[in-house]
Amino acid sequence: MRRKTVFLFDVDNTLLDNDRVTTDLREHLEREVGQECQEGYWSIFEELRAEGGYADYLGALQRYRANYPHDLHVLTVSHFLLEYPFQERLFPEALEVVNSVNQYALPVVLSDGDVVFQPHKIRRSGLYDAFAGAVLIYVHKESELKDVALRYPADHYVLVDDKRRILAAIKDVWDEYVTTVFVRQGHYAHDDKTISGYRSADYTIERIADLVKLDFGEIGKE
Repeated sequence: MRRKTVFLFDVDNTLLDNDRVTTDLREHLEREVGQECQEGYWSIFEELRAEGGYADYLGALQRYRANYPHDLHVLTVSHFLLEYPFQERLFPEALEVVNSVNQYALPVVLSDGDVVFQPHKIRRSGLYDAFAGAVLIYVHKESELKDVALRYPADHYVLVDDKRRILAAIKDVWDEYVTTVFVRQGHYAHDDKTISGYRSADYTIERIADLVKLDFGEIGKE
């Protein structure tokens, strides 16, 4: 009975403070390439996000280099991203929450992202090991629920995410088979334009550490 419930955890701004990562990268770019080129990078970054639907830091770096082929300072940025101490950006008690869930259900990472940097971030942060390799990364995870259910079948799912849009989209599909938890961390979770217009989650918490305080009733129990 223990493995009939699966908890699906988002990564960025749910388990890991990605806003802090972005701030650090912005400051590094400012130092290495200057304000104008730094703004150029983020403009490209937003273009790629609009095209692909997810954050693509390395893809933006590649396109930046195509636009500025003689700016060799950009090479330091790739090193910055690959060597970044992601384990230091996990939210307080994030790993403890995962370990707690593992006592009565199966924790799984359900993330959006590219095929290189996002897996690298997850492994380097220690999340890959914490989830024992149970990591799913899609371009649009809310559109891949059949594949999620095939890989990790369960009687019930608990979805933990900082984006109300994602929570609502998956609730619309799985309905009573999923319990949604909105984590109010990061800029998306506090942007009225981003969260307005979507149905409320089953639970709302202010930080990931508060997940252990929720009473899920009979979920994961015989």
